[in-house]
Amino acid sequence: MKYRKLGTTGLDVSVICLGTMTFGEQNTQQDGFDQMDYAFERGVNFFDTAELYAVMPRKETYGKTEEIIGNWFKEKKNRDKIILASKIASKSDGLEWIRGGAEKLGFDKANMNAAIDASLKRLKTEYIDLYQLHWPERKIPRFGQLDYKYDPADNWTSIEEVLYNLNELVKAGKILHVGLSNETPWGMMKFLQVSKEKNLPRMMSIQNVYSLVNRVFDIAHSEVSIAENLGLLAYSPLAGGRLSGKYIGGANPKNARYTLWPRRFSRHHTERGEIAIEKYVNLSKKYGIAPSTFANAFVNNRPFVTSNIIGATSMDQLKENIDSIDIVLSDETFLEIEDIHLANPNPCV
Repeated sequence: MKYRKLGTTGLDVSVICLGTMTFGEQNTQQDGFDQMDYAFERGVNFFDTAELYAVMPRKETYGKTEEIIGNWFKEKKNRDKIILASKIASKSDGLEWIRGGAEKLGFDKANMNAAIDASLKRLKTEYIDLYQLHWPERKIPRFGQLDYKYDPADNWTSIEEVLYNLNELVKAGKILHVGLSNETPWGMMKFLQVSKEKNLPRMMSIQNVYSLVNRVFDIAHSEVSIAENLGLLAYSPLAGGRLSGKYIGGANPKNARYTLWPRRFSRHHTERGEIAIEKYVNLSKKYGIAPSTFANAFVNNRPFVTSNIIGATSMDQLKENIDSIDIVLSDETFLEIEDIHLANPNPCV
């Protein structure tokens, strides 16, 4: 395994991070235990979760993923060996089962206190190493959108207040460090500016989508990420599993995400995307590398990536994903990737 510093924390996190959102929905607790055992044995010391999980989000499985991780900590007695990241949910349509849902959610003090205490209880731990804002309260492009549409009536907790609230949790020992998720370049810079001016907790990472078929992060986020030491925790590196090639030709594998929820995650399933995905899969085969391993290796080696959040529903998938840590793509391969990208940029936004 390889390790990189998490922002300015001094923490060494594994370049492969274990994503856990399938625990409690597509994967049982025993499946989750097996995945965490195997990942830990391979040197993965970084796990990512969220109060929202399992996915797909629903009342019956809310918080289930954190519970499974907490049960694993209790059984293995190894909490101090894992750098644990979780997230607080924000405003969103639906999610009425989370603190009243919709407009009641946010990053105000009451929401933060309730969210962190519930997460700590489920996780059976006294602290979370990296606590992330799952998505901004502000109305910005996210989850398959690109265009910003200004709304003068938009109302959200100020960045200064959010950081003050997080600071209280840091002082209480409930969280050690903080991070962003699904954030814009402006948001990245603004959080850094306010934290410096007010001597408040500094954002140490940003968890945004990044893959061969969604490189929007390259456009503007990447410069901020590198210049400000705010590394990317890349999620959906396989575009919801599509870059594994298992859906090519209209296939519907058993228990796979698009088989179970064909109308969800549509941002990963586009006509342009299917064309690009088949080209990337063929390129991986040309070099004798499993498509999943190839796609993850691309993400692992980007200069702004701190860690790549992989997910799997089977142990074979998990092994292929983690195996990417041993693959360094050649300059020639990167040129071929660029040819595909430039001919059809970001087809799965």
